[in-house]
Amino acid sequence: MRPFELTAPATVEDALGGAGTYLAGGTTLVDLMKLDVLTPQQVLDINDLPLRGIDTADGLRFGALERMGDIAAHPGVYLAISRALLLSASQQLRNMASIGGNLMQRTRCSYFRDVAMPCNRRSPGSGCSAISGVNRMHAIFGASDSCVATHASDVAVALVALDAEVVLAGAEGTRTVALTEFYRQPGDTPEIEHDLRPGELITEVRVPRLDWAENSTYVKIRDRQSYEFALCSAAVALDVRDGKIADARVAAGGVGTVPWRLPAVEEALRGAELTEEAFTAAAAVAVEGAKPLSGNVFKPSLLKRTIVRALLELTEGSRA
Repeated sequence: MRPFELTAPATVEDALGGAGTYLAGGTTLVDLMKLDVLTPQQVLDINDLPLRGIDTADGLRFGALERMGDIAAHPGVYLAISRALLLSASQQLRNMASIGGNLMQRTRCSYFRDVAMPCNRRSPGSGCSAISGVNRMHAIFGASDSCVATHASDVAVALVALDAEVVLAGAEGTRTVALTEFYRQPGDTPEIEHDLRPGELITEVRVPRLDWAENSTYVKIRDRQSYEFALCSAAVALDVRDGKIADARVAAGGVGTVPWRLPAVEEALRGAELTEEAFTAAAAVAVEGAKPLSGNVFKPSLLKRTIVRALLELTEGSRA
């Protein structure tokens, strides 16, 4: 780890507009600094800022510094969000990591984390080692010739499915951005991962009220049951009326360079009966446009099965 200056701004205004790197739980930042992947000269410890609070009165609102574990355990938090948080990390990490920091975490691509290897996200123009390298964990959606790394956050998948927004504060004021618009696919500039402008800070995460969002779940497929990143995941919420699906929200993780919303699957589910055959037919459209790599040709099939599994688990009582 290289030398850096550590400061602790007393107010949100003091934290804005500078060139420093924000430190909350540090569960990603400190690791990457140890590896020399990130080498900030100034680190701003923001843990004393008034960016906490969980409000479930009308939709959901989380202060950016709320810990993942506290949000997961809070009554009134939609099940898909709670499950995504519980499955995303060990208890120790959940007690440290903030919701804002989790949404900002960097990819777990091994080439990004190895400074001896070319990586366009870490060093623009150096190349993407994963395209012709070990790419079992990598993206089948949203990739480009510059980058094929998947987005790492579990809870971002659930939040994208539920139309979440982030509130961003900067020297020029605050703005609210839909999470689907906040994340950027790599294109020719994979080093630009989101719509956070220099000197801006996530202050809140908001999820609009959805009366049937309690009927939701998050399914995560990984190589081991203990702390591990997703090979594939699915966040699903269903509005079930009279034995049919009136509305649906579906997003996938572990398969896209950003949390991947699946509107075609949602449309296919609307009006469908609660049968495995209907779920399988809807899941089939999830893989349209997928571009597997040499090491992850199994992911389209895995994605379809993961969606069907989530739907079956979520409707088990209704089907019975």
